[in-house]
Amino acid sequence: MPIQTAATPALLVDRTKLEANIRSMAERLDALKVPLRPHLKTCKNIEIARMTLAGQPGGITVSTMAEAAYFAGHGLEDILYAVGIAPGKLEACARMMDQGVELTLILDNPDTARSAVEAAGALDRNFSFLLEVDSDGQRAGFVPDDPALVETARMLEQGGCTVAGVMTHAGGSYACRNTEAIAQMAETERATVVAAAAALREAGFEAPVTSIGSTPTATFARNLSGVSEVRAGVYLFQDLVMAGLGVCQPEDIALSVLTEVIGHRRAQGEVLVDAGWMALSRDRGTANQDTDQGYGLVCTAAGEILEDTIVRATNQEHGIVANRDGEPLDVREFPVGRRLRILPNHACATAGQFSHYQVVNRGRDMPEVLERCGGW
Repeated sequence: MPIQTAATPALLVDRTKLEANIRSMAERLDALKVPLRPHLKTCKNIEIARMTLAGQPGGITVSTMAEAAYFAGHGLEDILYAVGIAPGKLEACARMMDQGVELTLILDNPDTARSAVEAAGALDRNFSFLLEVDSDGQRAGFVPDDPALVETARMLEQGGCTVAGVMTHAGGSYACRNTEAIAQMAETERATVVAAAAALREAGFEAPVTSIGSTPTATFARNLSGVSEVRAGVYLFQDLVMAGLGVCQPEDIALSVLTEVIGHRRAQGEVLVDAGWMALSRDRGTANQDTDQGYGLVCTAAGEILEDTIVRATNQEHGIVANRDGEPLDVREFPVGRRLRILPNHACATAGQFSHYQVVNRGRDMPEVLERCGGW
């Protein structure tokens, strides 16, 4: 098993928990009668991607051109590139379309639309776009009653591009303090895209796509009428930020970093491990939540959570394990060589530090090591 043999630090994924998380989201959206277009920026792996697509239409969401190329190379060709398109990437997009990829792009301002129209003419391509709308004031985007929304759509259409619809991401849900607030954010997210799509349709555009997405809002939405698809990604693994929001329990987190005790700070009652911020990331997403998990929550090698034992601080390659309340640990319980697992604050950021996963509880059809695509 990886927990005994893997060189540390190592990225572990627990298949049993992964499958449970995938099943839970699928059942949730099935009850709301909306399909899933999974956001694969979190997993970056084809085997896991195929697990998420079981029973779904087959479209995926990515955040990098490298992800798009990787998944297209494995036969997933209905791809939404869900980052505002940089004009310098449009030539690469055209090449990908020439290879048979059904690629949809997004933009959120008329300046980018002008660049897209110029590129469409120069490259003789019909680029397909979703217009991003701002549902929470956290990022750029059109608002439904802004005349620029329709004007930009008209500019794209007249320039030989397709306006497929609208999309939004309620990133503000990550700052909510309780599940009722997340449910309200989910309704705001839904209402915003529905209103934006209505504005486009009134102006003569079909705008069939109304795409929303975040794991918290997907989890707590009560009504998704008018929404054509949901994008979510971190739900696959869950993490401590999601646990702090009430989206999951720490026991549901499928991702962890395997580490080994390498020393002690005996006077302080603290333990040194070989997983620093290069392994855990610098993400401190729980710092403003009710429970601050430091740089990660500590578990035994078997995955049993050691309550209130966290990675208090990190250096590049060192983690400092301590009690949350500052009381000294009994370092005799953490001898040099003992293996531990760290649950991450932010699954995307922590997984991004590694080139592959080691699989715990793997099935017959899943290899022990899973690659992760990288780059942009």
